[in-house]
Amino acid sequence: MRKFYTSESVSEGHPDKLADFVSDSLLDEFLRQEPTSRVAVETLVTTGMAVVAGEVRARTAHVDVQKVVREAVMKVGYTRANYGFDAEYSAVLVSIHEQSPEIGGTVDSSEEWRDMTDAERALPENAASRVGAGDQGLMFGYATDETPELMPLPISLAHKLTHRLAELRKNGALPYLRPDAKAQVTVVRDGEPHEATQTFVDTIVISTQHGEDVSQEQIEADMLQHVIRAVIPAELLTPDTKFFINPSGRFVIGGPHGDTGLTGRKIIVDTYGGAVPHGGGAFSGKDPTKVDRSAAYYARYIAKNIVAAGLARRALVEVAYAIGRAHPVSLRVDTYGTGTVSDERLAELVREHFDARPQSIIAQLDLQRPIYAQTAAYGHFGRDGFPWEATDRAEMLRQAAEGLKQEA
Repeated sequence: MRKFYTSESVSEGHPDKLADFVSDSLLDEFLRQEPTSRVAVETLVTTGMAVVAGEVRARTAHVDVQKVVREAVMKVGYTRANYGFDAEYSAVLVSIHEQSPEIGGTVDSSEEWRDMTDAERALPENAASRVGAGDQGLMFGYATDETPELMPLPISLAHKLTHRLAELRKNGALPYLRPDAKAQVTVVRDGEPHEATQTFVDTIVISTQHGEDVSQEQIEADMLQHVIRAVIPAELLTPDTKFFINPSGRFVIGGPHGDTGLTGRKIIVDTYGGAVPHGGGAFSGKDPTKVDRSAAYYARYIAKNIVAAGLARRALVEVAYAIGRAHPVSLRVDTYGTGTVSDERLAELVREHFDARPQSIIAQLDLQRPIYAQTAAYGHFGRDGFPWEATDRAEMLRQAAEGLKQEA
């Protein structure tokens, strides 16, 4: 059966991604000064203005919020007034207050920790139960063997297109490009992702902000030559592949001047492009005690190691938490029928070999450090250099699964 799968990506200059980048730049600066900072900040950007609001608990960090915001905007490329947003001259409004002590208390001391005796607290295996989840919620992690980075093909291609646009803008190869851009890729498969007999790109959409003096014809030619054909493997393009380039016409007014941006509005772009469910929680601006972020990273880490171990061709990992409790209230593994052992057995292996308590996640992935601004654009997953992308548990999982088979 022929199926169509579509994902989109947006550039770092898209107003929502600009807001994410500002929020994560602030988070990084708090963590740089004080690794145990508690941060939940959100940013709104519009014509000539950025508004930063949220909650922070930091004892020693003293962050110049205005400076961090302006530097972040400058890095993205909004450096001229005629872009409708200028890093130097736009207003920056700040409303940041202390984290609620009711929330802070449940994170500092989980329900399980409070219920333990002093002797139980002294046991090494209970140390990670001290920190409770910062909120309730469900998080998903996913991996699939359809690409080398174990990501769904449509979102992988879409991110490569927007990243290429940014590269050509920054190196001056296409000087008329501006920071705001979007890409969308539709992939057609005959069959499921893990068993498709044919896979090809049906449609590519690119919308890129540009200078006033360039023609639509020039933009179309450049996008085809320097972006699409430079990124999309030739074997995925067919004579019938459709290209829609700036389909609305001129795109001179863009960024925060063309559309208000807000932290956390691109959660599908940030994750798997709609290939699997999403729990609804955004990532940017949140420190790793917020399981919206850290548990989603950990779920990806688990799923990627399952696939890298050869235990499944696709794996979805779902975890859920209650505020103030350290242990997840549920954990589920779904391999879509591709697993070499049952999903129930895989879930048992995960519970045995992966510790999904927030404090343990933070320690295992070394999350209390300034690594988050670089996650704000082009997806949080499928990129080298992030600890949750490691496959260092794959061999351990493979051997453990072999042991289960022998026992059976």
